[in-house]
Amino acid sequence: MKNNILLSKLINILTCSCRTFGLVGLLTVALPSTVYAHRGTSNEVDACNILVGHERVHFTAYTPTFNNKEYCQLIPHLGTTNLVFDYGGKSLRNLTVEFEVTKEPEGTRVFYLEPTKIKSGTVNGTVDFNKFGAGNYLVHVAIVHKDKSIDNHIPLSVGLESEPSDNLPIKALFIVALIAAAIYLMKRAAGKNATRTSDV
Repeated sequence: MKNNILLSKLINILTCSCRTFGLVGLLTVALPSTVYAHRGTSNEVDACNILVGHERVHFTAYTPTFNNKEYCQLIPHLGTTNLVFDYGGKSLRNLTVEFEVTKEPEGTRVFYLEPTKIKSGTVNGTVDFNKFGAGNYLVHVAIVHKDKSIDNHIPLSVGLESEPSDNLPIKALFIVALIAAAIYLMKRAAGKNATRTSDV
């Protein structure tokens, strides 16, 4: 008799533990995992960095008429866009650097800053993408010295894709419903086990 009661309690504990671990697993999967940070450690891969030779330039785009979010490779809105180029180190401040944005595949120039030494380490520009339309663009950065240049670029999509939504309220409701269902099932199982124990 005692062995049956102990065995029943052990099964209840194991069942509740399995349900709890399952719930934690579901919550881990359901919670938003997207991180929108651009800047990281020097070894971290950053899609907003343009590596020119050994130098890094961080590119950020803002669409102030729509929101104050940062973008780099995907700008969901057509309109006036502020472009910001930040040097990753101080070496570029002593070099002549050229900045350009072109619409692809035709290569039409939509923004250009001729080769200049930028002592502040930050370059600001503005492009009204309404004039050029939705499409694929390239952001170019080049270090220019005499007749030679080292350059690199990153792709930029403008007005082609909608902004990814987080749907946080829907996810929160889903998580609350999962927790409520788990609590209900645990109470129901505990009630059944209590009835069985009292019958014995």
